[in-house]
Amino acid sequence: MKLSVGSSLKLVFRPWVEGLENVPATGPAILASNHLSFSDSFFLPAVLDRKVTFIAKAEYFTSPGVKGKLTAAFFKGVGQLPVDRSGVRGAGEAAIRSGLEVLERGELFGIYPEGTRSPDGRLYRGKPGGLARVALRSGAPVIPVAMIDTEKIQPPGKLVPKLMRPGIRIGRPMDFSRYQGMDNDRFIQRAVTDEVMYEIMRLSGQEYVDMYATAAKRRIAEAQKAAEQAAKEADKDRDRGTDEGTGKNTDEDADHRRGPGTAEQPDTGDTGAAPPGGTERPAGEERAAGEESAGRAGGRGGDGRTAA
Repeated sequence: MKLSVGSSLKLVFRPWVEGLENVPATGPAILASNHLSFSDSFFLPAVLDRKVTFIAKAEYFTSPGVKGKLTAAFFKGVGQLPVDRSGVRGAGEAAIRSGLEVLERGELFGIYPEGTRSPDGRLYRGKPGGLARVALRSGAPVIPVAMIDTEKIQPPGKLVPKLMRPGIRIGRPMDFSRYQGMDNDRFIQRAVTDEVMYEIMRLSGQEYVDMYATAAKRRIAEAQKAAEQAAKEADKDRDRGTDEGTGKNTDEDADHRRGPGTAEQPDTGDTGAAPPGGTERPAGEERAAGEESAGRAGGRGGDGRTAA
């Protein structure tokens, strides 16, 4: 399986390699690599003459159905070991045990110190537990490896891979025998991990971020969620603005239908209505009638008789 997969990858993608001479022909060694794509575990073994064993989550080996069996057979064929990742501490101990078993057999063990794929192509802080403890307990040399452009071949969400040439740079073996027997010292673990990560950064040319990739992924997910929520709120505000504008236009249309000078007038309290049973007379007629009545009254005496 490894031969067929490796041959196919080299034939189709033609990866370029630098530093093959730094991988020993025999004996145990740890290949510590940056992690840009799920395909890293396939391209690196494809360019080596020796078998490289990586660890993979157990779900790849236990999925039901025909597809699950084919997936399990594929990962076993390319040298992947199943590790139960149900518990963080348990997963770490299982990975360490698996790595030590591979090295005790005199084989190559591959590990990604970042612990997960980079979310944005940058190099993130290495986790100190796995790499340092395996290296210090086994005494095997650590060989830094830089994968180049593998994340561009098949970005997340893309089903069809892009045909391009990825690259692989392999650095010189690093010896940490000076720390032998100090594998449980957290400061030593951090020192070993940082030294390896520096070499990977130098080989890859990546920007280094002093943060764990898992934390960066959480921040990115939270930022995406906040952006989606803000977009929803903006849509709601736009909808409310449209509804209010529609109501205003309806009032303006009603005024237009009434015509010029016929807009609704404010209520002043004077209805201007005629007395019941009568007809409203113009103001001029009311004044004339009042003057006539006064004149008649002036021509009579106090007893109602006409004056001489």
